[in-house]
Amino acid sequence: MTQRPDYSDLTARTTSAVVMVVVAGVALWQGGIIFDILLLIAGGLMVWEVSAMHRSDTKAAMVIAAIAGVLLACLFFLPQFIPAYIPLVGMLVFAIIASLLHEKKHQKTVAMGLLAVFATAGVLSELRTDHGLVVTLWILLCISASDVGGYFAGKTFGGPKLWTRISPKKTWSGTIGGWIFATFVGACFYYFGAQPVWFIPASVLVAMAAQSGDLAESAMKRRAGIKDSSHLIPGHGGLLDRFDGALGVCTAILVLAFLGIV
Repeated sequence: MTQRPDYSDLTARTTSAVVMVVVAGVALWQGGIIFDILLLIAGGLMVWEVSAMHRSDTKAAMVIAAIAGVLLACLFFLPQFIPAYIPLVGMLVFAIIASLLHEKKHQKTVAMGLLAVFATAGVLSELRTDHGLVVTLWILLCISASDVGGYFAGKTFGGPKLWTRISPKKTWSGTIGGWIFATFVGACFYYFGAQPVWFIPASVLVAMAAQSGDLAESAMKRRAGIKDSSHLIPGHGGLLDRFDGALGVCTAILVLAFLGIV
């Protein structure tokens, strides 16, 4: 007998998702300082999650998160007073120093996790400021569509596992479902939003980068021996569990920018 899909967590996931969509939607629409404040709060909480999942001393994790928040604030709100490279260098140095406060086996993972959080906050702020609402919204919707499509396709069809050692529940059907949902988002922006046709294939690339971030965060949690990064969001776990796709996409954008491709 075929096992029925388990959607027992769907109510909690949906309720939390609605709240997050409203909060993020308002901040994204407003842009500017409102959006940056949201990124600052989310970034600080994700830094706390990265640190807390790798050490038992949560007070130290809170201090690390607070310092990260100060650095993000300098990046967002003081560009007219100090060169941008100062907080950027500060973030790099801070990530290295903060990682040394953890067990040796976790130091590289913590450093990369912190840098990914910083990259995500900085790239999203830059996207909203320099490229506007439409491009930022498109990227965020592709990330969300990839996650939603992966969830429902994986639950409904199941099938071969994607990478059992890293994430036992992820399937190829969920991966492909994420690509299809993201493609639909790109098609909507093309047909109804009068955006360039390259939005459609680019949406698949965004979904792939988002899924890479998802796998990287799963590997981080598996290395730390935990299921969720925290319990901040009912039905989702922590902020890292919800926004791991954004970490993958924004890190990819930053790398491509350094290479002069975008």
